Amino acid sequence: MTQQNIYRTHTCGEINEAAIGLTVRLAGFVESVRDHGGIQFLDLRDHYGVVQVVLQDETMLQGVTRESAVTVSGVITRRDPDTVNEKITSGTVELRADSLTVLGRCRNNLPFDVLSSTETREEVRLTYRYLDLRNPKVHNKMILRSQVIAYLRQKMTELGFLEMQTPILSVSSPEGARDYLIPSRRHQGKFYALPQAPQIFKQLLMVSGFDKYFQVAPCFRDEDARADRSPGEFYQLDFEMAFATQEDVFAVAEQVIPAVFRKFAPGAAVSDAPFVRIPYKQCMLEFGSDKPDLRNPLRIVDLSDIFATSSFAPFRNKTVRGICVPGAASQPRSFFEGMLAFATGIGMKGLGYIKVTDEMTFLGPIDKFIPDDQRPVLIERAGLKPGCVLYFIGDTAANAPLLAGQIRNELGRRLDLLEKNAYRFCFVTDFPMYEQDEETGKIIFTHNPFSMPQGGLDALLHKDPLDILAYQYDIVCNGVELSSGAVRNHDVEIMKKAFEIAGYTEDDLKQKFSSLYNAFQYGAPPHAGMAPGIDRMIMLLTGDQNIREIILFPLNSNAQDTMLGAPGTVTEQQLREVHIKLR
Repeated sequence: MTQQNIYRTHTCGEINEAAIGLTVRLAGFVESVRDHGGIQFLDLRDHYGVVQVVLQDETMLQGVTRESAVTVSGVITRRDPDTVNEKITSGTVELRADSLTVLGRCRNNLPFDVLSSTETREEVRLTYRYLDLRNPKVHNKMILRSQVIAYLRQKMTELGFLEMQTPILSVSSPEGARDYLIPSRRHQGKFYALPQAPQIFKQLLMVSGFDKYFQVAPCFRDEDARADRSPGEFYQLDFEMAFATQEDVFAVAEQVIPAVFRKFAPGAAVSDAPFVRIPYKQCMLEFGSDKPDLRNPLRIVDLSDIFATSSFAPFRNKTVRGICVPGAASQPRSFFEGMLAFATGIGMKGLGYIKVTDEMTFLGPIDKFIPDDQRPVLIERAGLKPGCVLYFIGDTAANAPLLAGQIRNELGRRLDLLEKNAYRFCFVTDFPMYEQDEETGKIIFTHNPFSMPQGGLDALLHKDPLDILAYQYDIVCNGVELSSGAVRNHDVEIMKKAFEIAGYTEDDLKQKFSSLYNAFQYGAPPHAGMAPGIDRMIMLLTGDQNIREIILFPLNSNAQDTMLGAPGTVTEQQLREVHIKLR
C-alpha cells in the first residue's frame, strides 16, 4: 500500500467545486495574508494554482510570513457569492483551515514583491532568481519552455530521428565566435573548449552511418549579450540527415516548427507548408534585411536606374530604393517629421518622399528631380496609387539596402501595419559562398565554410568566387532568425578547393579541421541539416523582447551570474593543478 504524502493530498490546481465537502491537505507558499477582524485569509500558491484559506484561529498564523512554505488542512467549502474570484480556477471555493504548519519560514525581508517582480530592476531579479521564478507569469514561461522542448522531442522521434548526445568537452575552433576555454589538468598547457555548436560531431555521426540525428543541444559562445542573444549558452534543436538534400531538410522543418506554434499559440495564424522561399539577393532588395518580417506588407523596390542621370546629386550614380506606403498622404505633418527624425537618427542625411494626388501627379521636393520619361516607369515599378506616399532612400550599394530595411520596419511600426496574432515563416536561401573583406580585400567565407557550393567543384574552378552561391539557408519568423543550416560539403576535393579560394592550404585543412578531413577520406554520404533556436522560439511564443525572460537562470547583460557569483575567483592550488599562472 502506498503511503499518503504527509504534506498534501491535493494540489492547489485540483481544488474546484468538485472538491466541496472534502477534507484536504494542501502545501505551498504564502502569497498574502489578510486580517478582516476576527477572521484571517491566506492565499496559498503552489506550482499548479492558488487557493484561498480561511483561518478563524489567529494563533495558526503565528510565525507565518509571506512566501513561507506551509502545509494546511481543512474542509473545502463554497465561497460567499460576493467573495468569488473569477480570475483563478478555485475562485468559487475556499479551504476552512483546522491546522497549519510552517515547513520553511521566510525569515528575511523580501527584496521585492513576488507578484510584481517583473517591475523590479533586472540585476535584483537575477540575484534572487528563485523568488522571481515564483511569480506565476515568470513561472509559467518556464513551464511553457519545458512543454515546447518535450513536444519538439516527440515530433522529431515520430519522424524517425534518433536523439543522441554529443560531447561538451571539445576542441577550440579556429572559425566562428569566441570559445570558452577549459585548461587540462593532465595535459599541461593544453585546453578543451566548450562547443559553439555540435557541428563537427553531427557531421561525423553521418559518416558513422547514422541516418537521422537530433539533439536539444547546449551551445556555448563567449559573445556579448543582445536582446535576442544570451551571453554564454543557448539551446537549439540540432538535427542532421544523411543522403539528404536541402529539400529534405525543409520538409522536416515545415512539419515540426509550425506545429509548435499551432499547439502553443492556439488561435494564431501560422504559415502553412511550403514556406515562402526568398533568395538572399531578392531578400536584401525587397526587405533590406536577410531577416524579413512578412507580417509587414510594405516592399522595397530598386529605383537606381531612374535616377542614374538625375540632376539630384544625392541620387545620381547611387543605389536608390523606394517604399510605397498606401494611403499615407493623409498622415499629419507630425508623422513625416517623425520619420525624418528617425532617418537622421540611423545615419541618413534626409528622407525624401513624394505624395501621389488623385490625378496621379506628384507633390514634394523630389518631384522636380524625376525625369519626365521615367515617371510612367516609376508609377508601375513602385505600384503607385492615388493617396500613397513614396519614400526614397539613396546611399552606397552597401548601405542603401540596410537603411531602406530600417525605414520599412519603422513605417510598419508607426502605421500599425503588421499582421496581428500571426507567425509568418520563410526560408532565406542561396546565400553567397564568399565575400570580400573590407579591410584586406581578400576573399573570405561569408558564413559556414563547410557548406556545399552550388555547382560543386565546377563552380569553384570556373566562376568568380563572389558569384558562387552556397546551399545555405535560414528560417526566419516575424523578422527573427530562428535557424541557419546548410547542405554540407562532404567531398574532400571540393573542400580543398573551397578553402583554397579563402586562403587556406591543404595543410591548414589537415591541421585545423583534421577530424572532418580524415573522416571524409572513408566514404562520406551527402548530408544536410539545421538547428532552430529554441530560446528564440520561446521568445516569439511569449512575446518577450529580452531573451533572459525565458531562460531559467540566465547570465546578466554583462555575462555574470549575480546569484552564484560567476565568474568567480579560484584558489592558487586550483590554478596550479591546471598549470595556470595569472598575469
